[in-house]
Amino acid sequence: MHKILLINGMKAIVRQSYLDKIEKYLGKDTIIILAGQRRVGKSFILRLFQEKVQGEASSNVIFIDKEKHEFDAIRTYQDLNAYIDERRDKAKMNYILVDEIQEIDAFEKSIRSYYEESDIEIIITGSNSSMLSSDLSNKIGGRYKEIYVQSLSYTEFMEFHRLPDNDDTLAKYIQFGGLPGLIKMGLDEQDAREYQIDVYHTVLLKDVISRNQIRNVPFLENLIRFLADNAGKLVSANSIAKYMKSQGESITSTIVINYIKFLCEAYIIHKVNRYDIHGKRLFENNDKIYFEDNGIRNALAGGSREGDIEKVIENIVYNHLIRLGYTVTVGQLQVGEIDFVCTKPAGQKVYVQASYIIADDVTREREFGNLRAIKDNYPKYVISMTPLVTKTDDKGITHLSLRRFLTEGL
Repeated sequence: MHKILLINGMKAIVRQSYLDKIEKYLGKDTIIILAGQRRVGKSFILRLFQEKVQGEASSNVIFIDKEKHEFDAIRTYQDLNAYIDERRDKAKMNYILVDEIQEIDAFEKSIRSYYEESDIEIIITGSNSSMLSSDLSNKIGGRYKEIYVQSLSYTEFMEFHRLPDNDDTLAKYIQFGGLPGLIKMGLDEQDAREYQIDVYHTVLLKDVISRNQIRNVPFLENLIRFLADNAGKLVSANSIAKYMKSQGESITSTIVINYIKFLCEAYIIHKVNRYDIHGKRLFENNDKIYFEDNGIRNALAGGSREGDIEKVIENIVYNHLIRLGYTVTVGQLQVGEIDFVCTKPAGQKVYVQASYIIADDVTREREFGNLRAIKDNYPKYVISMTPLVTKTDDKGITHLSLRRFLTEGL
């Protein structure tokens, strides 16, 4: 069970796994970065860490939240240096916590000047992977650890909204996704959708349009809606450009590639490569796109879930596999496709198919047959919402219910 606290009057889950990761890298001359899409909970994790250490007599916390107006005066790295120097206590361990640090011009110069000081630990959050990887690595090399923060898991969603583990709660999670801010709106569809679209527009404006100086905003928004409608399907820049041309927009594949890259850097979407299982190589085109938050994806796609439940489930399964620590690619066989080829750094590998309901022999053969065509001994799973299935064995392939997968893993 996750512990729940009130921070600044707001309900916050103690997401212990993220706090544990922060603790792991303290004291190692390493800058700790909480990275992820805006509004997924990075700020609260930073606040939770602040709550943990500020009561210690040996600690001095310097907290800067660039989304709050009281910190508007901190615009450059010189401003940041001055703010830190004024509040630093060299007799204590100084924890410099900066939320949405990419809003500070040339912030990396300031970080570089402090991170090796023996009385300083630096933990920052950011909402743009390009900023985090290129700007920091150019200035400080590899002396940072990125912790990727995702929106709420199903178990966190249950505890946050005080809901039981049942089919109705799973349906709400499928429909609304895991943005923590939904606690303020409640799970009313109109209010939730308005909030999700507001978050989407904030991310788009601050982390995509402004950062990359995009001028063709209408095309960008059309592209995102196209990707939302085709989540979980194989797409290529050429096919998207051809489709857009059929809709009256003359767009090159290069522009499509760049815009998708910008959306990935802002963590709105994730591009997943195809992997040739037999040839053991990555293909260079035709990827799949998944959304960071399923609720935002649903808000953009519109309509009900009946017509696209397969891709919604696939999106949820993908995100949870990442949460479990897997690197994920899409598997390609001569006979068909494997939804997910999942690996961990130690070499463990599993194959996963995601489906809605295995209701007939044709569906069963498509999901189970493709897995049987893989001639190795790594574990193989089909995850579905088939009624009455919790966890069964089908000739060496594990059939797992979506609810069980989201609560217990593989």
